[in-house]
Amino acid sequence: MTAQLDPTVQKFVEAVNAHDADAFFKTLTADASMSDDGAERNLAQWTDSEIFATNGRMKVESIGGPTEFVADYSNDRWGSMRTAWRFTVRDGLISRFETGQA
Repeated sequence: MTAQLDPTVQKFVEAVNAHDADAFFKTLTADASMSDDGAERNLAQWTDSEIFATNGRMKVESIGGPTEFVADYSNDRWGSMRTAWRFTVRDGLISRFETGQA
């Protein structure tokens, strides 16, 4: 059996690739937090800078479980990089995600 992403995590990926900020934020809890390469980040500022203002997109390469995957992530600011993503899902929404170079 092939690992599949949690439906909310899948919606997160789809929202990033569609450049749909509204759909993206609907996948998150009101108090969601995140880190990038181990450093805590302001979620709204980071997503604007790294995803929505810079044409962020991801291609999932491998799934490690329903809430974690490795992706080829790219944006117009940094280019392409291999990244790991881990999510905490609470009551059907993402309360935290962590990303960094894989």
